[in-house]
Amino acid sequence: MKPLIIFGAADIASVAHFYFTHDTVRKVSAFTVDREYIKETEYCGLPLVAFEEVVSKYPPDQYDLFVAVSYAKMNQVRAQKCQEAKEKGYTLVSYISSKATVWPGTYFGENCFILEDNTIQPFAKIGNHVTLWSGNHIGHHSTISDNCFITSHVVISGGVTIQENCFIGVNATLRDHITIGKHCIIGAASLILKDTQDYGVYIGNPAELSPVPSNRIKKL
Repeated sequence: MKPLIIFGAADIASVAHFYFTHDTVRKVSAFTVDREYIKETEYCGLPLVAFEEVVSKYPPDQYDLFVAVSYAKMNQVRAQKCQEAKEKGYTLVSYISSKATVWPGTYFGENCFILEDNTIQPFAKIGNHVTLWSGNHIGHHSTISDNCFITSHVVISGGVTIQENCFIGVNATLRDHITIGKHCIIGAASLILKDTQDYGVYIGNPAELSPVPSNRIKKL
């Protein structure tokens, strides 16, 4: 198994370094970010190199890569950096906590970050570049599409589809067999009882569509 380069030099990158170091056999060798964001030559005691130069120093035939970026711009920054890393030739790896409950046959895409105490029931599918922070319930036959960020203590009931580039806030609850539209924001502690529209912001219990204009979400 090849050693690992982590894209990022902020909190999520340090958290990723901790989990890969303590809960996998992967060795993290270095961090990388775009040159304009480099202020030091090290991060977490390891080399920090410009992304523009990473291939020459840590070639993709010898190293894999993990993009440790948050939900900035509705997860689009993470997705973009994943695409750029693949174009450089890197294999993107996922982290799935040994303390998560995952059943055989569960599908995970690339560059997923699945933390402890997630319960992922049978027949669930997790797409590419998905973050499940700690303590969520992902119901049977549910699908989380690419580029989503699920915070903590979220209940996703059976048969739910969450489309691309969604953000689900802490303690939100999604009833069974509904679809969350693309680029949706579901506020903390919100209860979603029916399908949501693309680029919608939903808050409350039961949740209602916020008057935030959809074109504002598209600009995030």
